[in-house]
Amino acid sequence: MNAPTHILIDAPAAGVRRITLNRPEKRNALNNALRSEIFAALEAHDRDPDVRVTIIRGAGPAFCSGYDLSANNRVGQPYHSSDGLGQWSRHVVDGWFRVWDLAKPVIAQVHGYCLAGGTELATACDLVYVAEDAQIGYPPVRLMSPPDMQFHPWLMGMRQAMESMLTGDALSGAEAARQGWANRAYPLDRLESEVLAIADRVAKLPTELAAINKRSVHRAMEIMGLRAAIRSGTELQALAFQTEPSKAYMSRFRRDGASVSGLLSERDATFGDYRERGDK
Repeated sequence: MNAPTHILIDAPAAGVRRITLNRPEKRNALNNALRSEIFAALEAHDRDPDVRVTIIRGAGPAFCSGYDLSANNRVGQPYHSSDGLGQWSRHVVDGWFRVWDLAKPVIAQVHGYCLAGGTELATACDLVYVAEDAQIGYPPVRLMSPPDMQFHPWLMGMRQAMESMLTGDALSGAEAARQGWANRAYPLDRLESEVLAIADRVAKLPTELAAINKRSVHRAMEIMGLRAAIRSGTELQALAFQTEPSKAYMSRFRRDGASVSGLLSERDATFGDYRERGDK
């Protein structure tokens, strides 16, 4: 694997590796280069006998602001997904299930903004710990589409999922933990030490047993239909992009920061949140 340029990797404790998303100037927005490096690192850790658990966190003020809408994410995708209508949503869901299917546990350490594709990355992890004041949301539902990875009913329940889909509003980290999206919420100044303590406890398990324990939870969720439901949701996401409001909105995106910034502000202006709250 070539030396990564969009992530940092360190070993903060025995058996623990930590991936830091390192595009702070973009609030760690996910382009194909960053996604490629995340997958390559996680798969390398899954093969490395010295690694028992991986933490994913973000550099700068946010965990991850979502997919990079200024990038051409149709070019240079890190793995093949079937072409045709809905290719993008199928593609990213394929990727998040690659994380789900790893043998070794992955922990998300979430602070600041965790939006849209960033929530999908965190959801694909096995454990999620958040800063109490983190902001977790899916604002693209306002003018684009429902999520690529439609995890909300499974992790938050029907009522909260419906509110999230019909408003695009964010939950604080504390609220996300109460709703079941995250394991626990901590004050920001304690988040890193608490996550490291949990990772250290996970790393005490034999690797083979931890893998089976992880799969036992996943198999139960899959028997109840989680994987099939999330995959079928990609078709609804593709359908939403064919609606007139979504087509009109998306047609004005250009591969530049200025148009993206303006369109995101337009999306959130009447709600008075996210970028329009003054925290840009």
